Amino acid sequence: MPSVTTANSQPEAPVKKKTVKRKVGTSIRALDKVVSPDFPDITFAGWTGKVVEVSGKKAPFRYFVEWDNAVVDTMPESYVKRCEDQQIYHKWACLADADFEVIE
Repeated sequence: MPSVTTANSQPEAPVKKKTVKRKVGTSIRALDKVVSPDFPDITFAGWTGKVVEVSGKKAPFRYFVEWDNAVVDTMPESYVKRCEDQQIYHKWACLADADFEVIE
């Protein structure tokens, strides 16, 4: 619904979603839109893991996630090889707040 402005009022400000800093050990699932920042043809959609480190004193935070063993076991061989070739640790990824949902 569009905001309404009258002669004596200001337009309503959009509601900001408060960002909560997730803790180390939080279980997460990557959202459908998330791809590898290093290899955009590799999707992280549905991959699960745990937060192992949080970077940043205020939002936006960066989360270092260690993928679950079940994810690691089913990673595309091409992804693992490309990570190894570029000396990237394939069992971890760096995600932003908007890249995942918390799972129980």
